[in-house]
Amino acid sequence: MIDYAALLRPDSGQPATNIHLVDVAGLDGWIAGQPERVRTTVSAQRFTGKPAEYAILPGDGASDWSVVAGVRNAEAPGCWCLARLAEVLPEGSYRMAGGTPGASGLGWLIGQYRFDRYRKGDENQGPRVLLTNDVARIDATVRLAEATAMVRDMVNTPAADMGPPDLEGVARDLGRRFGAQVTVTRGDDLATGYPMIHAVGRAADRHFAPRLIELLWGDPAHPRIAIVGKGICFDSGGLDIKPSSAMRLMKKDMGGAAHALALARLVMGANLPVRLHLLVPAAENAIGANAFRPGDILASRKGISVEIGNTDAEGRLVLGDALTRAGEEQPEVILDFATLTGAARVALGPDLPALFTNGDRMADGIAQAATAIDDPVWRLPLWDGYAEMIKSDVADINNAGEGGFAGAITAALFLRRFVPDDVDWAHFDTFAWRASARPGRPKGGDALGLRAAFAWLQGRYLRE
Repeated sequence: MIDYAALLRPDSGQPATNIHLVDVAGLDGWIAGQPERVRTTVSAQRFTGKPAEYAILPGDGASDWSVVAGVRNAEAPGCWCLARLAEVLPEGSYRMAGGTPGASGLGWLIGQYRFDRYRKGDENQGPRVLLTNDVARIDATVRLAEATAMVRDMVNTPAADMGPPDLEGVARDLGRRFGAQVTVTRGDDLATGYPMIHAVGRAADRHFAPRLIELLWGDPAHPRIAIVGKGICFDSGGLDIKPSSAMRLMKKDMGGAAHALALARLVMGANLPVRLHLLVPAAENAIGANAFRPGDILASRKGISVEIGNTDAEGRLVLGDALTRAGEEQPEVILDFATLTGAARVALGPDLPALFTNGDRMADGIAQAATAIDDPVWRLPLWDGYAEMIKSDVADINNAGEGGFAGAITAALFLRRFVPDDVDWAHFDTFAWRASARPGRPKGGDALGLRAAFAWLQGRYLRE
């Protein structure tokens, strides 16, 4: 992983190239104040001040140059306003002219993200260091960059190298780093206590045996929170097999687990005053002679019987057992993350995680945190009227709704059956992927909703 701490450094007056920020509204005034050589250069580069545009400005000497970058609002630069520069500028040190990076420091850091585990990196591309006077903000920004990169790396890694044992390895590494306790229930030991996790994963190769990974950290006297992440390391669809086109990206179906692990890392790294319980149900939804079948009726840890309407709706099954386990410890809060439904993507597209909560106050708080930190989410309703769609004639509930309507909502309603009524619960149906690149956000795995959730937790548990 990139050493992000080396890319955001205190400004002690060391030599650095200046970065000027300007928006469309202020461009003419800015240009009017520049010497003729700068005005001519800006015009030649057709710089208009639009976001992600930039121009190189000449100085008094051959090696004396600076940069002007277009942003949406020069008075309130956003998270991504420096990301394009971090991708394209040559190695060296830079500073903001007349200000500090603020939130844009994060975009600078993860604008330099590369996934090069399986290929040679660009050996000629050195680090671009940003200097800042806001020293108190450096550590928190670096932690966010590291957590984001962690999600991206995990989601980008193919299933052969990111199976259930690899998710367990990530959790154990976090446990060693932060002094947390990690326990794992795996294979046939799941059959009685976590029957739905066992059923989903039992057809996989023994090396990829299903497991429930749990991490416990923090002072037991502090408020208890649970973070749950769907860890389906590859989803063939099971016996309701996906077409090859839909299976192509199913290495990312553990994106919820990646978010949960990264959020746990942020919570522990910031030393939030909470008792953290992380749960990752990890499995491969494989095809085999012992795969669970459409029409099967599964027991669950909660005691709810579940008819299998579709083996490709497996994520909600493993989450059901994990949510039940989380609720047994009477937490104040449960947050779960899952790449759960294509319906959420049809409704909201790839950029907006669907947010479901069982309370307006929690929903409003997460939405406000998401806006403030530029990590958007969009609330969808837990519409009770749609519970009819997942009724079963032979069991307590069906795992797949009929009719093809409201798939994200019916999935969330299914999960709600496994959450205690008196717990603040939020469910993030996230895509964890970018199909096309944007500044600071390359094509591939990405963290969507992670920073919003962490900002909300900070607001709740770091009150003055």
